[in-house]
Amino acid sequence: MTIDRLRALPCWRGAVSAEPLTGGLSNESWKVTDAAGAHVVRFGADFPCHHVSRASEVMAARAAHACGFAPEVEYAAPGVMVSAFLAARTWGEADVRADPGRVGRYLREFHAKMPREVSGPGGIFWVFHVIRDYARTLKAGGSRFAGDLPRLVAVAEAMEAAQVSLPIVYGHHDLLPANFLEDADGRLWLIDYEYAGFGTAMFDLAGAASNAGMDADEAGALLSAYFGQAPDAATARAFDAMQCASLAREAMWAMVSEIFLAAPGADYDAHARDYLGRLDLALGRYQSLHGKIAT
Repeated sequence: MTIDRLRALPCWRGAVSAEPLTGGLSNESWKVTDAAGAHVVRFGADFPCHHVSRASEVMAARAAHACGFAPEVEYAAPGVMVSAFLAARTWGEADVRADPGRVGRYLREFHAKMPREVSGPGGIFWVFHVIRDYARTLKAGGSRFAGDLPRLVAVAEAMEAAQVSLPIVYGHHDLLPANFLEDADGRLWLIDYEYAGFGTAMFDLAGAASNAGMDADEAGALLSAYFGQAPDAATARAFDAMQCASLAREAMWAMVSEIFLAAPGADYDAHARDYLGRLDLALGRYQSLHGKIAT
């Protein structure tokens, strides 16, 4: 049983109490209190279907702590990670949209500092490869979303062609609003480093914007804060394209998860359909600004 496994971890000081943390889409998390204070226990195996390595996640979380972005990793073993508990508020979409300039500056700092602390093999995240690989996995797995795959792959190919060259950064790559936390002092934190790796800054920027439902003005403020100036036309187009790719990837993540995962309370079908709807809206905006694409 999970609770027995939790209590058996060798990192506790004295008696422990535990309560489940809800809301996660792929992992099982608990808040545990012992004589040293409060902690978060995260159980999760490697997910080859999602290119997730827990060893890489632990490394990235430790690097993020060293850079001041994440809580301390207090213990790690195969399939489990224990981190310091943050007394902080989980952000929602409105929080991300409320100050896009702050988010842009925060991501610029994150991308600049993280490469100094990461270690080991340099994992890469390229969303267009992820989408193509998800399509192969879904086709082989007999997904009921198989009919959507040709269009999603075609969209990804068009969005990849619209990208511009940017310096390689070390990104988070899973900037759902719930992965931002804000403590009582107003300090911002980032959690959940399963998909962290080297890649393009454009994915984190587009992910933060699309997952929060930013409008054009909010997205413009995000980009201006990150780059230090308003983006040129090619960069703005690449950003709009990457928003479409980010939404397609999130929808396909849920489709793959429906086959392979079973997190308590997660509704992967609803998540996939939500993001397919968001993709349709973003794609409509993209084509109205930049021309039709072949799907």
